[in-house]
This record gives sequence, structure tokens and C-alpha cells, in this order.
Amino acid sequence: MDIPSTLIPFRERLKPAVRHGGFRMQDNWIWCGSVGKGEDGRYHMFASCWSKKVPFVPNWVTSCEVVRACADRPEGPYEFEEVVLSPRSGFWDGTMTHNPTLHHHDGTWILYYIGVNIELDARDAPIQRAATQEEYTQAFMRKRTGIATAPNLNGPWSRRDTPILEVRPDDWDADIISNPAPAIRPDGSVVMLYKSTRNRHTAQPKPPLFLGVAGADHWSGPYRRLSPEPITLNGKIPDVEDPYLWWQEDHFEAIFKDMTGEVCGCFYGGIHAWSWDGIHWHTAPDPLAYTREILWDDGTKSHQGMFERPELLIQDGTPTHLFAATGGGKGGHADMDDSWNMVIPLG
Repeated sequence: MDIPSTLIPFRERLKPAVRHGGFRMQDNWIWCGSVGKGEDGRYHMFASCWSKKVPFVPNWVTSCEVVRACADRPEGPYEFEEVVLSPRSGFWDGTMTHNPTLHHHDGTWILYYIGVNIELDARDAPIQRAATQEEYTQAFMRKRTGIATAPNLNGPWSRRDTPILEVRPDDWDADIISNPAPAIRPDGSVVMLYKSTRNRHTAQPKPPLFLGVAGADHWSGPYRRLSPEPITLNGKIPDVEDPYLWWQEDHFEAIFKDMTGEVCGCFYGGIHAWSWDGIHWHTAPDPLAYTREILWDDGTKSHQGMFERPELLIQDGTPTHLFAATGGGKGGHADMDDSWNMVIPLG
């Protein structure tokens, strides 16, 4: 099989992580984190944020809002500016917003995100108390993906009244449309990976979670599935999540979180993969993109409990920085005592 001639081993690009960079807030959980350079010359990060007055789990799916933070350089540190996407009573994103990923095409900024709407009094959204198990399950199963657009990164942001893709009740993606990972090509067409599962007859969500692929002739839609089945990696359906997808000259590239370590050789490590069509994926010759063992720019090392939601800052067609949601602890959302967004410059 022909491998793209411009494929560069992702791990070779990694420089030391910036110890005092990224985005964190003392009183809030920070997750996700997607960055673009604004018309003002500053760097704008869109991240998931919710109060530490409630637990990380299960309240990420009931208490989150998308916020914007800014810095004078891509490494940060980023400072909070505003809440960008708060819950909208009566809409599909009436309870929370989460998973922002920022993209740009032909003068328009496009913010993909997920939303949830469960039966709550509008004054309760986002929930500022510990969510019940019933609320968590209901919210998880109602995750959908939508887009907001703006002429510049300071807004104003206009949201769609409906999601861009719906579940298929009798198929493998019957429950959720989550973790959107779009790649917008120069002509405006888009291929988007998404996470879903079919667990609607169980008491609570649980694996396996697979990745599907949708697309549109233009990012504004309408969106349609490009394959009825989950994507494949080396001919098999992979156990992966948290994709980030980008278009590199004549092919797609992606980094995924390896849920078992069987592909990249590292549990919860990153997989570097490529594809001609966005449906059939192949691992790069060196499939290990990153690990949770972090070398910082002050010379110290650490083992991060979590390293998720990888996003790239792409400038002039080249990835220049890797952003990731991270946290301390032994490994697992329930074990974290803090969470923030960290940044690794790329060579």
C-alpha cells in the first residue's frame, strides 16, 4: 500500500511541554481545549469548563459550558475571557455544552461542540449540584453535535437550532453523536469522525464505543454518513476515542486515544494514523504519537493521570502545537484532583 509521501512520524515532532502554559482555573474543572489565532493577533482557546463545587464525574455531562480564554502566544498561559456557549432553554443544548473544536474556512470560524438537553428547570442549567445517576445516564444518552459560527473569534456566535447529525435508533450508533472531529478541506467540504454506541437497553452507558464517519459537500451541511459502519483501522474496528482529524495536502491524518494500548503499545497512549478517504484508516509506520509520560520545559518529568481530547493548532497548513486535557491522579476521571489544558509545541 502506498503511504503518503508527506507523512511525518508524529512523536518526532514533540518538544518539551510548557510547564507554565496552557489554561487552568483554580475554582473550575477545565477540559478539552481548541485554539485559533484571531484577527487581533492573539490566540483564543475554546474549552469546556464547570465548577469544582461539583464532582468532575458525573457532572461533566450535566454542568459544563464552553468558554473562551486568550493568550499573546500559543503556549499561553491563557486567561479566561467569557462564557461563549451557555445552555439554551428549550433547545437540544439546553442543559450543557462540551467538546469544542475550532475550525476556519473562507472568513468564517466554525465551532463544533456537543450539547445535552434533559428535563430541568432552566434556572438549574448548568447543574450546580452533584448530578444523580439517573440524570447522568439520561444526559449521556442525549449527547448530540452541533455547530456555532462567527465572523471573528470575539463573536458574536450564531448557533443552529438543531444538531447536524442524528442517531439511528436501530443501528450501531443508536444513542449518541459525540466527540466531533472534523477536517475541512480547502474547497469547504468536510469529513467528520464522531463517537457513538448502542447501549440504550442498558441501565447506564458503557463500552464499547466506536467511531463513525460523516461528511458534507460544505461544512454548513447537510451532513450525511459516509459509511453505515464504524471506521476501520488496519482493516478492523478499533477500540479508540478522542480523535483529532486534519487534512494534509492529499490525505487525512489523525491521532486517536488507544483505549487498550494494543495498537500503539501504550495504554491510553496516542495512535498516529492516516487515510485516503476518512473511512479506512491505517497506522503510521511509527504508530505511537504520544504517551502520558511528559517531559516539561523545566527538565522535569511526570506521569499524567489523563491525557485526552488532543487538538492541534495548525498554522499555514502545518501543525505547530498539541493541546490536551490533562489531570493528576493515578489515571481515570474519578481519581483526578485537578484538570487543565496543557500544550506541547511541535517541531
